[in-house]
Amino acid sequence: MDGLKRDQLEVEAINNANGDTENITEKEDTEKEMAPPVGSSIHRSSSRPQLDLSGAAIQGNFEERDPTILLPNQSDDISHLALDIGGSLIKLVYFSRHEDRVANDKRKMSTKERFGVTNFYGRSFPILGGRLHFVKFETAKINECLEFIHSKQLHRGENDNAVIKATGGGAYKFADLFKEKLGVVIDKEDEMHCLVAGANFLLKAIRHEAFTHKEGHKEFVQIDHNDLYPYLLVNIGSGVSLIKVEGDGKFQRVSGTNVGGGTYWGLGRLLTKCKSFDELLELSQRGDNSSVDMLVGDIYGGLDYSKIGLSASTIASSFGKAISENKEIEDYRPEDISLSLLRMISYNIGQISYLTALQLGIKRIFFGGFFIRGHAYTMDTISFAIQFWSKGGAQAMFLRHEGFLGALGAFMSYEKHGLDDLRVHQLVERFPMGAPYTGGTIHGPPLGDLNEKISWMEKFVRKGIKITAPVPMASPKTTGLGGFEAPSSKGDALRCDESNLNVGVLHLVPSLEVFPLLADPRTYEPNTIDLADPNELEYWFTVLSEHLPDLVDKAVASEGGTDDAKRRGNAFARAFSAHLARLMEEPAAYGKLGLAYLLELREECLREFNFFDAYSTIKQRENEASLAVLPDLLMELDSMSEETRLLTLIEGVLAANIFDWGSRACVDLYHKGTIIEIYRMSRKKMQRPWRVDDFDAFKERMGFGDKKPCFRHKRALLFVDNSGADVVLGMLPLARELLRRGTEVVLVANSLPALNDVTAMELPEIVAEAAKHCDILRGAAEAGGLLMDAMINTQDNPSEKLSSTPLMVVENGCGSPCIDLRQVSSELAAVAKDADLVILEGMGRSLHTNYNARFKCDALKLAMVKNQRLAEKLIKGNIYDCVCRYEPAQLVES
Repeated sequence: MDGLKRDQLEVEAINNANGDTENITEKEDTEKEMAPPVGSSIHRSSSRPQLDLSGAAIQGNFEERDPTILLPNQSDDISHLALDIGGSLIKLVYFSRHEDRVANDKRKMSTKERFGVTNFYGRSFPILGGRLHFVKFETAKINECLEFIHSKQLHRGENDNAVIKATGGGAYKFADLFKEKLGVVIDKEDEMHCLVAGANFLLKAIRHEAFTHKEGHKEFVQIDHNDLYPYLLVNIGSGVSLIKVEGDGKFQRVSGTNVGGGTYWGLGRLLTKCKSFDELLELSQRGDNSSVDMLVGDIYGGLDYSKIGLSASTIASSFGKAISENKEIEDYRPEDISLSLLRMISYNIGQISYLTALQLGIKRIFFGGFFIRGHAYTMDTISFAIQFWSKGGAQAMFLRHEGFLGALGAFMSYEKHGLDDLRVHQLVERFPMGAPYTGGTIHGPPLGDLNEKISWMEKFVRKGIKITAPVPMASPKTTGLGGFEAPSSKGDALRCDESNLNVGVLHLVPSLEVFPLLADPRTYEPNTIDLADPNELEYWFTVLSEHLPDLVDKAVASEGGTDDAKRRGNAFARAFSAHLARLMEEPAAYGKLGLAYLLELREECLREFNFFDAYSTIKQRENEASLAVLPDLLMELDSMSEETRLLTLIEGVLAANIFDWGSRACVDLYHKGTIIEIYRMSRKKMQRPWRVDDFDAFKERMGFGDKKPCFRHKRALLFVDNSGADVVLGMLPLARELLRRGTEVVLVANSLPALNDVTAMELPEIVAEAAKHCDILRGAAEAGGLLMDAMINTQDNPSEKLSSTPLMVVENGCGSPCIDLRQVSSELAAVAKDADLVILEGMGRSLHTNYNARFKCDALKLAMVKNQRLAEKLIKGNIYDCVCRYEPAQLVES
């Protein structure tokens, strides 16, 4: 290629990357008309962030239509950075608009473009909202923090703003260092104001932020945002501040004590010679305070003082035995001294906090600060104190992101921080590899690009840690993975690091909304299976672990089985296994755990290692096979009476739902016949009554029986499940029947791939192929904007009437086999407002989640149960039993 042509191609491609699209406007407009908005954020924006094109170059073959453009100087679109610089830890919070630095790698972007990642060839950027990142460094290693900020250009922000908001003592101590190394000025924010602002943000924006901690057990507390204030925030640092919070920016320090974390550390260091706060806490785990403290039983001959409600094990006097025993400091175990100190200080803080809350009439008490740091036993002692002094009338609560209160508050002090009017349903927390822990333990610097993550996983495994096998569950009596003993007078039941909670990346997705047809969003719980049951937890972890090798094989095969794909596949397997191991050790590490979250975590982990559609080839093959037999099925259905046809259609949906690559039993079936043979076999076995059988009630609602006039729903939302026979031979014929009756139909599908689930991007093509054989589908698809070519070839059937009732496709806003209806796409929320029928199909959307959901409109839940344990637990049945659950519209109080 001559140099001139090369330069012309490079300039043209780079101009397109920066939004110069005059020559393709017509093409872009056509694309927008032909397909519904796509991407994880559901709709597109006409604005285009300007890219840093300095040093841009095309790599690879310049003759390719979509060559790779490298933008070496393009950094995250950072809006703000804020810091909380303490004596031991630096907490850093920053907000990024997008993160992808390499433009249009053809192998990846062909898939990425379809799911909302930046397309540099003329297509609009979607509104991604942004991501709120939490990072932590040891203050002693502040240079690592400075290098991290510089490497990601976090200090530049908008308009090269050379000011960084910061709080904590280090904001003063290290101000000159930040100026010298980064050329920025530290704008110091009031520490108490930042704490309150950070706590307010977390409690309003994150659904499962607050939790209680009793005897090693965490329980997340749902806070009613309309009833949040007032609350008491107890910040335990060197001393203790009790802050009454009455609203945003409305707070008052109402009390405090000089006996706090500094007291524990100072006295502990003098008495035990410990060199660090964490070392002192670790000692307490092995302590027995009864050898140091005077107990009620010591005074009353081992008996309770029942008249005033004191048990024999109640501490009457901390360190009281040292008075009566002829011992020196060396005669006492450091472990016992540490535990006695911990309980003395924790119990007194708890008592002062409760009495203050009681005096002020405050119901909620939240604890945070350096003294907490995610340590299980510290939280247990404070919780016990609150429960004891309140006689069970109050409880201590803690925050998952407690360590970042100050940094978050500093972030919120920017005039335009981008988080105004944030609602809880607009935040999604993800846990990529490399997200740091809270709780005081640093696990190395945050991981950067994909190669770093892969290398880290490979090194992790080379250490000999086998994490690819099914994860074992420890017995409830052990202190290893999975369990706690109930705390006794000894402190060895809990490890000080047992409750370290992971902090992920908060994705802000402005286009997510609450599904408007939920009868009561406040009480809605998507998960049907309670993973708080250790047996359930162990079972589903084992299922996911056993399915992992097959999933890796499919993912690698979807990318041609290259060496790169194999390396990424192995890294994914190890990463997801590490997630499972972490959650087995601490089920609440990522927040409230449900089966829906586990399945979504798996899909997110796949995408993290650049596997965007592991079952793409399988889905295409099954779609083609199913479409080939669809005309015969439609002819068979048209030969039936309406009443018979309705039953046959429901049977068809249930029979076709057998195709699920997420079920081990179904995967085994694939080896016993073709997709059509399995579908026909499944249909033949459809015998009523089903295990859950409300078909007669649904049939009556549709107007059949007792000579009732035919009832027509105005609009039906059909939540579809799997590709292939499931959608083509099951849900499409049902949609066709509703269209024939004059009901508008909206097919609701995943925004992102998950297993073999069909996506909203794939559905229009499937509908177009089906419409070639059916005028009802053709007319409806044209009316719904799915078909732009009115000259599409059809096999005319004179018995069919061209439908003007629209058939539409929308995406649901997620990429998981399950769905949480508290977070759906704005597109789905908009079309749902006029809907009076919801049909949820498949195990993930109607059994694992939403089986107990109630709606303002009629609802039909259809699924074949493809897991024996789920069948037994949920419907007291067996594998391959069917569920046809009809629920009429729920009356909702205004």
